[in-house]
Amino acid sequence: MSQITYRSVQVGDEIPAYTTAPISRTTLALYAGASGDHNPIHIDIDFAKKFGMPDVFAQGMLNMAYLGRVLTGWVPQTAIRQYGIRFAAITAVHDRISCHGKIVEKYQQNGEHLVRLEVTATNQEGEIKLSGQAVIALP
Repeated sequence: MSQITYRSVQVGDEIPAYTTAPISRTTLALYAGASGDHNPIHIDIDFAKKFGMPDVFAQGMLNMAYLGRVLTGWVPQTAIRQYGIRFAAITAVHDRISCHGKIVEKYQQNGEHLVRLEVTATNQEGEIKLSGQAVIALP
């Protein structure tokens, strides 16, 4: 694979996507342990039902981590200058999350060559779970 450079990318280019396996209860429990997010609404079915939910659901930051994985699969972590998202919808157990990024701007700032990407995470039905932007510095 050749090195990604400012000159080698164009507005409209998509970065390599990533799709998860179906999100399982084990995934939620492991993420709770790794992240410290032990909110029972993500791991305790009885608790979730007590609050009107049909089942537990994924931590929003889990999907943000999947989107981050798309970015760091494309460039080194040190190239990421900004990364922000908006939570749009709950992610259910068994959803498959597809993460995508598209270059929407190229510019220079403070001596760096930068690209702005729109990033999204959707489930298998195309429902947007997260949307946001990232700014990446390229050589």
